[in-house]
Amino acid sequence: MLSGHQRSRIQTETLRSDLLLPGSFWYYSGMKKRVVCAGTFDYLHPGHLDFLRQAKSFGDELVVIVARDETVRRIKGFLPTHPDVERKRGIEASGIPDMVVLGNTEGDIFDILTELKPEVLALGYDQRVSEEAISARFPALRVVRLAPYMPEKYKSSLFRARE
Repeated sequence: MLSGHQRSRIQTETLRSDLLLPGSFWYYSGMKKRVVCAGTFDYLHPGHLDFLRQAKSFGDELVVIVARDETVRRIKGFLPTHPDVERKRGIEASGIPDMVVLGNTEGDIFDILTELKPEVLALGYDQRVSEEAISARFPALRVVRLAPYMPEKYKSSLFRARE
């Protein structure tokens, strides 16, 4: 027969393991350190894969936001060569992220961070985003700038120029 304390401990451990199932509130509310990164990911190449691996090293769970076609056009001034759904499938097929989502089509590009609730936002070396502006808007969010991986060889603009 178990004492009240032992019973309580067993119930807590059982309850805790149930709460850690993917999709549960506790799984996504800080029990795991969530890292988010975002990008266009047109012409998926080794530089992108290195970016994803670096980002994942900052936490337990990596969520990748793939920019919508309309967002790329608005920010970069041109449409990506590959549609957003195809680019999302490529990132999923890499097996690196735990979750891949398409960015929002409405509002500010950073609104999705409120939904995803990351502890870390990983930025690429060439992403034109102000760490200071993000930190001012999301003070609890750690923002890291990742190192380039052979940018003279692996950069989507180089692949686009070849076509």
